[in-house]
Amino acid sequence: MNKIMLTQETLDQLTTTEKVGQLFMPAAFINDTEDEIRDLENLIANYHIGGLCFFHSRASAATNFEGKKKIAHNTHSFEVLKQLINRYQQAAKYPLLIAIDAEWGLAMRIENTPQYPYAITLGANTDNLDLVFEVGKQIAKDCKAAGIHWNLSPVVDINTNPNNPVIGYRSFGENKDHVTSLATAYVNGTQSEGILTSIKHFPGHGDTATDSHLGLPVIDKTKAELLENELYPFQQLIKNGVNSIMVGHLSVPALTADRSLPSSINKDIITGILRNEMGFDGVVISDALNMHAVSKNYPTPGQLEWLAFNAGNDVLCFAEHIKEGIEMILKNASIAQINKSLERIWKLKTKAFQNTDPNIELTNPSSLNRKIAERSLTLQVGTTKAIENFRQTNHCTITIKRYSADQSEKEILASLKEMQNDVADETDALILLTPPQIKPTNNFGFLKEEIEFINHLIETKNVVLYHFGNPYALKFFDIDKTKATVIVYQNFKEFQEVATAHFLGTIEAHGRLPVALN
Repeated sequence: MNKIMLTQETLDQLTTTEKVGQLFMPAAFINDTEDEIRDLENLIANYHIGGLCFFHSRASAATNFEGKKKIAHNTHSFEVLKQLINRYQQAAKYPLLIAIDAEWGLAMRIENTPQYPYAITLGANTDNLDLVFEVGKQIAKDCKAAGIHWNLSPVVDINTNPNNPVIGYRSFGENKDHVTSLATAYVNGTQSEGILTSIKHFPGHGDTATDSHLGLPVIDKTKAELLENELYPFQQLIKNGVNSIMVGHLSVPALTADRSLPSSINKDIITGILRNEMGFDGVVISDALNMHAVSKNYPTPGQLEWLAFNAGNDVLCFAEHIKEGIEMILKNASIAQINKSLERIWKLKTKAFQNTDPNIELTNPSSLNRKIAERSLTLQVGTTKAIENFRQTNHCTITIKRYSADQSEKEILASLKEMQNDVADETDALILLTPPQIKPTNNFGFLKEEIEFINHLIETKNVVLYHFGNPYALKFFDIDKTKATVIVYQNFKEFQEVATAHFLGTIEAHGRLPVALN
């Protein structure tokens, strides 16, 4: 790694152009080609950018949300990640601040790395803040093992809209106090290992049915309502001393005179509300500037970067026009404005580089995941007695899940037809249901015929249902007609074992669903 230290003396020696370069955090991808890696090395060396935000591949990045490009898989992703971080640090004159979205662990971006439960699963843990603290701590250790300084999480959006296409399972729940206490525990756990955090997506992305990767969501509430709910977790965590805040791409008319300007590039919202009214003087980072909510409206290279900086963002995440952005900021910004942002960034960098540990090993999530599984398991419909009585019947077991990502629709339907024939004469059915995907697009991956089949079983048989996935997917099923429905939340081995133990009557369900399904 480069030898230059993050001291005040070094900061004073930066040219104005180098200072502006430090504001930029372009994307880095672990599955890039050698030519693409060299291009980024040149960008780092020539423009003195301040940091990198790592993604799995260009095909998995925000602008490919529609899934038009095939995502490559790499069994050695973690080793490649470490090598690339070291290589990019070598190319930098000043140490790079390395960031990643690791809300539920490095596995959010890097396959074959430790995965911890989703926020909604943690939200089902009643009164167990110690487990959430430990999740933040363990994920921080994995970040440290990789050479990452900044985990751009947790999400503190209050998910009050069941049709939210992008937050949903990434939120701790729909209650502001619950979200705040869990997010605080996660942040404290992360920071206990010296890893930086960033709460998101200011001023609150929970009550929308639009995905900001694709369009601009509108939060049509009064300022009083926003202060009471959406802004509440941010305000509380500001008081708790959070490292940074990520601003989302949202239209929030009640907070600005310019209703057409998204929050991520809106001075009324970032400088006016977040800084002046809410008193936050830490680092503000933009959500990815390549997301269609903003990028498609500013085709002139550099314009979006300037607007984001001028609004009050210190770090320009996933900026795609570095050269033009630097030129436009140099042309339009005051030196005082540049210096103020750089001071915040430099302070954050100094803090980050005090806690590096290249010898740390990746964590083993199994034990912690088992504890979380036991505390989150939720008996949503029915009673323990109903399951006990069902267990005495001569029931059949129906497992509905995808065993391969390459299964064709024809193969799925053929398997479904066979299943229908097998259970035609049964009266009691235990359904083990795993939605094909965690995200709600395309009915969580369910085919129409699968939904109809499950509902037919519920209508015509005595059904106990165990659901191993995003609980919002249950909206397609008439679960009130089941003898019992148990939400398991994850399909990890530890969660499967806990579900089995619950069905056999050896453990109780302690969890509580942290959101409304309807």
